[in-house]
Amino acid sequence: MAHPIALAIAQALSLAATNYSVDIPMAAPAARPSWTDEFDRPRIDLKLWRFDTSRNKQGWYNNEKQYYAADRRQNARIEGGALVIEARREKLPAMPDWGGQDFSSAKLVSRQALGYGFYEVRAKMPCARGTWPAIWLLPDSGKWPDEGEIDLMEMVGWQPNLVHATLHSALFNHVKGTQRGDEKEVPTSCTEFHRYQLDWQSDAITIGIDGRGYMQVANDQPGGRGAWPFDRPYQMILNLAIGGDWGGAKGIDDSALPQRMAIDYVRYWRGGGR
Repeated sequence: MAHPIALAIAQALSLAATNYSVDIPMAAPAARPSWTDEFDRPRIDLKLWRFDTSRNKQGWYNNEKQYYAADRRQNARIEGGALVIEARREKLPAMPDWGGQDFSSAKLVSRQALGYGFYEVRAKMPCARGTWPAIWLLPDSGKWPDEGEIDLMEMVGWQPNLVHATLHSALFNHVKGTQRGDEKEVPTSCTEFHRYQLDWQSDAITIGIDGRGYMQVANDQPGGRGAWPFDRPYQMILNLAIGGDWGGAKGIDDSALPQRMAIDYVRYWRGGGR
């Protein structure tokens, strides 16, 4: 019989995808962004972002272990011209929606839905075992994975400096083992800021880092929207989860907390559908 930890790691590794590799140039448009947050104000702009706390009481998806706080400075703040999302080892029983979690963090969702175009998020990641930072896009309604998910960047702390880009749809997702994506080693992802980039068009989605695309999925598969639901605007999501089926596959290093995900800016240039 397989050791439980080894089995958990094998299952977690199946959440990654390495089947759509490319190496192509990516360049942000020279024009002014259509939508941006430079995080240069004293506080998080709640006209641009909302805090998602919707599943605190019942628990978050993927068996994640965090409580997501709403506009709590300890977990989300502007510091040094960057958004800081901080995960902490703490219980918050005074919160009315606390679900018994041992960790706190934050999850921000853009109030505006964004669609075809070019995205660039300059960010620095945490690398502690048990952390699971993500920059991703999801529609505000509809059944998952039928309406699609674009994971611009994910990283799990037990695989430090390895970033993942993944697409999910009804026919191509990790539940079926058919998800489409790739991964790239970024040796300084936790010590330096990098530009995580997405070019979302109707005929292809390309994801890259620092001007080089490393993952590209073309809209060339049969199955209609089961294969390509990426034809409606999505919200941008920034979060730092703790534990979970993937992030917690090798446990959580409590002693390494608090851990931070820092985001210098989020920029979006509308355009495309070519």
